[in-house]
Amino acid sequence: MPGTSRDLTRLRTAITAFFALDGFLFAGWVVRIPAIKHQTGASAADLGLALLGVSAGAVLTMTPTGRLCRRYGSHQVTVVCAVLLSLSVALPPLPHSVLALGAVLLIFGAAYGSINVAFNSAAVDLVTALRRPIMPSFHAAFSLGGMVGAGLGGLVAGALSPTLHLAGLAVAGLLVTAVAAPTLLRHEPPPAPSPAPSGPSGPSAPSAPEPSRRPQGRTRGLVIVFGLIAGCTAYGEGAMADWGALHLEQDLDASSGVAALGYSCFALAMTIGRLSGTALLERLGHGRTVVAGGATAAAGMLLGSLAPSLWAALLGFAVTGLGLANLFPVAVERAGTLAGPSGVATASTFGYGGMLLGPPAIGFMADWLSLPVALTSVAVLAAIATLIGVATRRAVPN
Repeated sequence: MPGTSRDLTRLRTAITAFFALDGFLFAGWVVRIPAIKHQTGASAADLGLALLGVSAGAVLTMTPTGRLCRRYGSHQVTVVCAVLLSLSVALPPLPHSVLALGAVLLIFGAAYGSINVAFNSAAVDLVTALRRPIMPSFHAAFSLGGMVGAGLGGLVAGALSPTLHLAGLAVAGLLVTAVAAPTLLRHEPPPAPSPAPSGPSGPSAPSAPEPSRRPQGRTRGLVIVFGLIAGCTAYGEGAMADWGALHLEQDLDASSGVAALGYSCFALAMTIGRLSGTALLERLGHGRTVVAGGATAAAGMLLGSLAPSLWAALLGFAVTGLGLANLFPVAVERAGTLAGPSGVATASTFGYGGMLLGPPAIGFMADWLSLPVALTSVAVLAAIATLIGVATRRAVPN
């Protein structure tokens, strides 16, 4: 069991490596989607249905993974899921039919969703032990891994087939797992520290109340509330990934190259926001960070969706990324603090539900109204996250 500062630092490094690996592998797959679409001969609609396999596999396995973490430990489950994710990322180029692709993506999504629950649970335990709000730093590693994976994928796309590229990613994933896994397997998750003794009881003073001692109904309700914050955040991330560039190109006459900058601005701002998230949380606390982040994202998305000029829209996308950056990490951490791996699984499931709902919902609204108006739904949900943050500021101690 880790008891020294050095042990905790090693654990933090290992968990960070798995977050970065997750983002790296997922981004590497995403950049090869066009080539795999061509290989399978899928129409846009058929590809959309096949891609649902990723989200469906993730959502279906998150709750069972929470139970596995409680039974076997989040460290062990993280390592197993990292092996499965590394192996499964090599599968998408192999099928030559849409149906087979959907089945393969279901497996990939299951591994992706499972490792997200496992390493977030491990991160929550470490955050509690360190008594520092470092959760955003782990998610920053995921974002950085994604940027590296996407950049590398772009560089090798013309030279390597999807099969060779993703097979190489599988090998890289197994190597990273082999290096980082011993640290996790050697140590049990660190225990939550006891509060400083007070009063005449001295060392025999009772330790901090465990999350399970909170009335069960209230705990479940608060976990769902934090899950809603995660869902509102993921809705915005999915919307920006799928519709941001189209808005710039279609409504603001941007070239395809400039339109691609929209998501880049958003993703870079989100990474910067997460890198500074620990300092922000230490200064403002969790509740105020959610309120400030939600309000910032709402204002940024109103600018990004309704601005009449391209550069104002790009600024709005960047502000949105800064605002949303720490909402998901805070929501997952708070849910995990309340209910352990089960809380992480619930919040993550809500998050993926939001990411799954966002793109098609915006598509329907764009048909009924217009794409700029549809994108304002991101601002609406960010405002809802802000209101939830106001209502729950004192629900869980900072």
